[in-house]
Amino acid sequence: MRINIGGFLAKRAVMSPGMEGLYDVENDLRLTYPQFNARVNKTANFLAARGVKKGDRVALLMMNSSEFVESFLALAKLGAITVPLNWRLVPDELEFILKDSGSTTLIFGGDFQGNVDELHARGDKTDLSDWIFAGPPQHCPDYAQSYTALFEPASDTEPDYGAFEDDTLYIMYTSGTTGLPKGVVHSHATTYWAVATVSATADMRLGDRYLLSLPMFHVGALFPLVMAIHNGTSCVMQRSFDPVRTWQIIQDEKIDVALFVPAMLNFMLQAPEREQFDYSSLRWVQCGAAPVPDHLVLSYDELGIPVLQIFGQTESCGPACLVGLDKYREKLGSTGPAFFHTDVIIADEDGNEVPRGTPGELLIRSKHNMVEYWNRPDATASTLRNGWLWSGDIAIMDDDGYVFIQDRSKDMI
Repeated sequence: MRINIGGFLAKRAVMSPGMEGLYDVENDLRLTYPQFNARVNKTANFLAARGVKKGDRVALLMMNSSEFVESFLALAKLGAITVPLNWRLVPDELEFILKDSGSTTLIFGGDFQGNVDELHARGDKTDLSDWIFAGPPQHCPDYAQSYTALFEPASDTEPDYGAFEDDTLYIMYTSGTTGLPKGVVHSHATTYWAVATVSATADMRLGDRYLLSLPMFHVGALFPLVMAIHNGTSCVMQRSFDPVRTWQIIQDEKIDVALFVPAMLNFMLQAPEREQFDYSSLRWVQCGAAPVPDHLVLSYDELGIPVLQIFGQTESCGPACLVGLDKYREKLGSTGPAFFHTDVIIADEDGNEVPRGTPGELLIRSKHNMVEYWNRPDATASTLRNGWLWSGDIAIMDDDGYVFIQDRSKDMI
C-alpha cells in the first residue's frame, strides 16, 4: 500500500464502517467513517472540477469545522498542498503567507470575511484566483463561490490519488526565531511517520474518543486528526476552546484522551463549574507547546487525570519527547524520553553530544522531521544538519534519558 494521508480515511471507512469518525460539536454533525469519507470525496471532486491539481497550494482560513477537515483530506487525496492559515493574523500577515506559498485558492469561513474582503480588494498582491466561502451561502460575497453550493451536487466517488510518500502534504507557517514566518514543509511520508511514532509510544486504543481543541492550523491538531483516522479513533472537534464547554464535552462525549497547552489546562482548572461535571472517562491528557508547571500536573493528578508532558515542534511534525504514564509523577518537569521512532541528543554548538546533565541544544533525528522550509534554503541548511533537526531549545538529559527543557537558544521574535 502506498501512503496517501487522505487514503487513510478511505481505508478506515472500510475497516470501521459503524464507528463514528468525526463529531463537529458546533454544528452537531456526527459522521460515521463512511459518511466522513463520502463528504471528503465530494469536496475533492468539486475542487478537482475547479482545476485544483497536484502541487497546487490551497490556503484554509477557518475555525475548527467539518469544512476545514474535509478540505484538508480532500486536498491530500488530490495531491494538492494545504496551507493552513492562523486565523489570528491580520491582513498584512495573511498576504505575506499567501504570496510566499504561492497559494492560488483560498477557502475561508464567514468569521474572516472582513479580512478576506480586504485581501481581495488589494488585487494582485497575491496569486489567488479562486475564492471559496465556507459560510452561510446567503452571506457569500460576490467575488467568491459558496462551498455549500459546490459541495451539494458533487459526486462522492473516490477520486484518483494525486500524491504519495514524498510528495508535499502541507506547508505550515511558523514565526520561529528569525522574524518573518517560515513555511514548514511536511510530506505524506513525514506525517505517516509522526503517526507511527506516536502510535508506538502513547496509549492510544481502537475506539478511543479524542478531543480536538487546539486550532486546526496548529500541528497539535492537524497531526492528531490523521493519527485518529489511522488508529480508528473518533474525533470530537471543538470550534474553539472554552474551558467550561470543554468540561461539558468531556462529560457528554465520554472523552478518553486529549491534547492541550498549559494555559488551557490552567483555565479549565480555575473554572468553578468544573465540579459539576463527570470527567472520569479521561484516561490521560497530553500537554505541550510550553513548559508545564509542576503544580498543574499535581493538581490534575488529584483529580485522577494524568497530565503527560510532550515536547515537539512544527518542524518535527509534532512528536519528539513524551513522558509516560509510569513516570509522569517521578519525573516532574520532564518532557520524557524520545518517542519510539525518534532519537534525541543534547549537543554543543558543533553537534557533539554533551555529558548527561550538561545543558546544550536539543537535536532530533527521525523520519518525521520536516522536508525543508519553503523557499528558505539557508534556513533549511542551518536547521537540518547531518540528519539532525536543531530545535533551538536548550535542554539537559538525565541519566535515564529524560529531557528537561531549560530555555531557547535564540530569542523569539
